[in-house]
Amino acid sequence: MTDHSAIAAIRFGTGLPLAAGSPVTPDTMLAMLAGPDHAAQAWPAPGLAGALPLMAAVDATRGKNGKKRQAANAAAILAERQAALQAVMEGWRRGTRATLARSIAGQDGFRERLVRFWADHFTTIARNGRERMLPLTLVEDAIRPQLNWRFSDLLQAVTLHPAMLVYLDQDASVGPGSAIGKRKNRGLNENLGRELMELHTLGVRADYTQTDVREMAELLTGLGFDPEQGFVFRRRWAEPGAETVLDGRFGGDGLQPIHAALEMLATHPETARHIAGKLAVHFVSDQPDADLVATMERAFLDSGGDLPTVYAAMLNHPAAWGPLGGKVRQPYDFVTAGLKALGVTGAQVTGMPWRRLDRLAIAPLAGMGQTFLRPGGPNGWPEEAEAWITPQGLASRIIWAMDVPQRLLGGEFPDPVRFAGHVLGDAAGEALLRAASRAETRREAVGLVLASPEFNRR
Repeated sequence: MTDHSAIAAIRFGTGLPLAAGSPVTPDTMLAMLAGPDHAAQAWPAPGLAGALPLMAAVDATRGKNGKKRQAANAAAILAERQAALQAVMEGWRRGTRATLARSIAGQDGFRERLVRFWADHFTTIARNGRERMLPLTLVEDAIRPQLNWRFSDLLQAVTLHPAMLVYLDQDASVGPGSAIGKRKNRGLNENLGRELMELHTLGVRADYTQTDVREMAELLTGLGFDPEQGFVFRRRWAEPGAETVLDGRFGGDGLQPIHAALEMLATHPETARHIAGKLAVHFVSDQPDADLVATMERAFLDSGGDLPTVYAAMLNHPAAWGPLGGKVRQPYDFVTAGLKALGVTGAQVTGMPWRRLDRLAIAPLAGMGQTFLRPGGPNGWPEEAEAWITPQGLASRIIWAMDVPQRLLGGEFPDPVRFAGHVLGDAAGEALLRAASRAETRREAVGLVLASPEFNRR
């Protein structure tokens, strides 16, 4: 049977070896999660407050109505714009370095895995260079601070964050009956209302209608983004009157009815079922134990969506500690676990030249099918093993496993059997240990361990 600490590290964390002080039991994992976010303190990343001035500098290279300033200054304006976009890129790189360092070197692997789960659940994608930092700011401002609160708190923070408003075009949605809607003949955008119900709360199979989606979209009008202020509420854009969503009537001034509707969606039984199922699938198995899901669903409903209570229901269920192998590590998890296994430190991640870090960690993800922060759409990345263990994806993993150790370790390779135990604990099978011990070179042996089914699954 696999050691408890190995399961904690591989299934619920970011891999072995564990950093000093890392928790390995449900109680200690939950206690550390409830404490300070040490990884965010050790490796800070820019939030919206840091991104807004950089975005504003890009905007400043354009005149009114989005047109370039006078042609006589075209060359200077182009250079200014390129410099502003490069500053945004550098901000994105700082956030990317912090993200990687936290996953590789942080004590609290469960926190980092939860962050990745919720960032995928609430997917946002930058549409251009100016917006490149926004998905990272959503994590810093809305997701990490809300991991230990109610799901409603998390939902409210994410829904009103500019990254979500911009990505789903809520910033351009105008109530047809509003003052601006009537005067400028601008229309309603249903993207946020639809994804809010279909992906973020109730789930695609829940019992709601297109009318519910439209009413929710009308209720959300007025939510917007200003490059200088961040989030804004534009009363003249908001659809007047009350809206009916899932038989609930939501009316009033300002944000109050929006908060009420989000609270209703966050605590709905269909939401409890949807969130419990997604968490169980992500952490435990593509086909999770039915009682595990039911236990998490009850915990969600009984607690009003208190997230630590739901996490505890998962971590304290026997099915959560069964044999490893029920999930495939997604490419990001595979790469960061591999770098951890090879001894990369947080200081190395934040200090190495970008081109080297990109070659070791970011660029390989695309070949494995998971371009960093660029999922195919608002539904995020797939969970099923078949999505990741493809001929191209598997070949890219094997190439990474055989190439990157040489880049990092040079000729100083560890003893193969000890290395397997170091990064897999007793999850390393006899066949793998035998193959590693018989490899022609230690370089090949280390590559075999990283390319093995045991390392690619969790």
